[in-house]
Amino acid sequence: ELSPHRGIVGECTMSLLLAASASAAAFLVPHATHPLALAGRSRRAADAVSTIAVFGASGRTGSEVVLQALERGEEVSCLVRDRIRLTAPRDHAEMDLRKGSMHNFSPYMNDKMVRTEGSVLNRADVDDVFDGNNITGVVVALGGKTREVGPTLLFDGTTHIIAACKAHGVKRICVVSTVGAGDSMDQAPWTFKLLMKTMMQKIMDDKNAQEGLFLDGPGADLEFCIVRPGGLKQGAPTGIVNVIDGEAGAINRADLAAFCLDAVLDPDFAHLQQAVCISSDMGSGFKSLMSDKTMSRMGSELARPLEDANPFGF
Repeated sequence: ELSPHRGIVGECTMSLLLAASASAAAFLVPHATHPLALAGRSRRAADAVSTIAVFGASGRTGSEVVLQALERGEEVSCLVRDRIRLTAPRDHAEMDLRKGSMHNFSPYMNDKMVRTEGSVLNRADVDDVFDGNNITGVVVALGGKTREVGPTLLFDGTTHIIAACKAHGVKRICVVSTVGAGDSMDQAPWTFKLLMKTMMQKIMDDKNAQEGLFLDGPGADLEFCIVRPGGLKQGAPTGIVNVIDGEAGAINRADLAAFCLDAVLDPDFAHLQQAVCISSDMGSGFKSLMSDKTMSRMGSELARPLEDANPFGF
């Protein structure tokens, strides 16, 4: 049964979003940025191969992390709920990958991959990702609609991941959060703020609890980086990532994935023990999302019960 307030909130939200599109030009490029050169493998010995554990590997960001780790010559151990959902996120001619295909993107075709089927909510499944695989770093890109994954997936799953890291002696970890989490609400465009306080409240509660595991919880002694991207878009990596102090804008998932990999591979990574907002060069605020069919996605999500909506795919 739908909440009696959903229709009112939905009408208000859509009206405000439509108003935002009319005034999108008011949003400016973030006023304070710190361009980050993506390190790739240049800072490590040419023969040093790392094994990266990826949680949320079948998602749109997680699959990019897997692809780019393989592209860099690293090995990957990942946990997925359903093996057929782990597919290439985009075409990649050099790796003979086709978007949506499992060809060359599964352990049966690529000996640099280990895939474990299971749930991040099961500690034994999480341990299986680490066991015997010499994991050197971890990327956490968990997500999903509350209706499908539950209201505490991020907190509960990340609790298991932290415990497994400690049990297996793994220090380096990067966690994908979102702009608006923690102390970054002022960096979120006002349209995001509206959604986060209504349709996405449960998701944000879980994001904040997840971050707390590192900022003042059991993960505080790990070499962590919490990354808070703005609006997430599809596309090939641009190589442009700005760590920002101002209002967040859009960034391709491929650039987010590259940042995450640098966070766990670069020994001199500059943002350890930090939670940082990142953006690209696509402008900021509502305008930067318009070309990614965000309005149509919002329209379909507004038709859902509030607790199920997730219009930006965090």
